[in-house]
Amino acid sequence: MSALWIDDQPVPLSADRKIERETHKLEKRLCRLVGQAITDYNMIEEGDRVMVCMSGGKDSYGMLDILQKMRQRAPVDFELIAVNLDQKQPGFPEHVLPEYLAKTGVPFHIENQDTYSIVKDKIPAGKTMCSLCSRLRRGILYRVADELGATKIALGHHRDDMLQTFFLNMFFGGKLKGMPPKLVSDDGRHIVIRPLAYVPEKDLVRWAQHRDFPIIPCTLCGSQENLQRKQVGAMLREWDKKYPGRVESMFSALQNVVPSHLADGTQYDFKGLTTTGIPSDDGDKAFDPEEFPLAATLPGLQVIKF
Repeated sequence: MSALWIDDQPVPLSADRKIERETHKLEKRLCRLVGQAITDYNMIEEGDRVMVCMSGGKDSYGMLDILQKMRQRAPVDFELIAVNLDQKQPGFPEHVLPEYLAKTGVPFHIENQDTYSIVKDKIPAGKTMCSLCSRLRRGILYRVADELGATKIALGHHRDDMLQTFFLNMFFGGKLKGMPPKLVSDDGRHIVIRPLAYVPEKDLVRWAQHRDFPIIPCTLCGSQENLQRKQVGAMLREWDKKYPGRVESMFSALQNVVPSHLADGTQYDFKGLTTTGIPSDDGDKAFDPEEFPLAATLPGLQVIKF
C-alpha cells in the first residue's frame, strides 16, 4: 500500500485516498495544460465571450468543465456560453445536453438544424461523411456565433486530434499541415480556439470517467469503423504504449518547424541560396543521438552524420 509521509512518518493511504490524490493531480494537470495553451496562443482576452461548442462527447464536456474552473482563477474576465448543434440524427437523446448544461449554470443555446438528412442524401452509402458534415456544422456555428455575440469559438480538439490531422494530411493529402491551436475563419470574421491543444486524450478519458459525463455517441460518423482517422489514432496509441515520450516529441515538432530543412520553395528561398561565410546555427547535421536521447533508444535506428 502507498503511503503519505507526514512529520517523517509514513501514513498508509487507503484506496479511496489514493484515487482522490490521483484525481486531484489530474485536475491540476488539465488546468495547467489548458492555461498554458491559452497563454501561449493568447486564446482568451479581457471581455471575451467564448462560445463553447458541445457535441456530447468526452472532449467537449471536459473542455467546458476545465474552462469553468479556469474562469474562476483567470487574471482576465470572460464569459462562457455553451452551444450544441442538434443535427437531428435518428435516436439522438436531445434532452441530455440541456439537462446537463442547466445544472452547470453556464448559459447555453441549442441550435436545431437537420444536417443529418442533407449528409445522408449527398453522400453515397459506405462513403465517409465527415467532410460534408464538418463543413455544414462549421457554417452553422459561425452564424450562431454572430447571433450570440461570441468573440471566440472554442472547439474540443485535443493534442491527439492535432497529431492525427497532421499524419492524415501527410499520408493522404501530401501536405505538412495540421490543426492549429488558433485560427481565423476564411472570411476573416471569426477566431477559433482549441484550449485542449496540449491535453492528451487519455487524460480526458480519465476525467470523463471521474466526472461521469453523460456521453452521447455520434451515430452519424462515429460508427464508421473504416475511417482513416481511427487507424491513425490506433497507430499513435500503439506508439505511445511501446515508446513512451514519442507522442510528446512529435507534438513538440509541430512547434519547432525549420523551413530551411524541408523542401517547400514557397516557404524558403532555396533558389536564392548563396554562400555567406557565416556558420549556421542549425548546421547541416542530419541527426545527433546526443541531442535527441529518446530517439537514440528506438529499435532499428541508424544514425547518419554528414
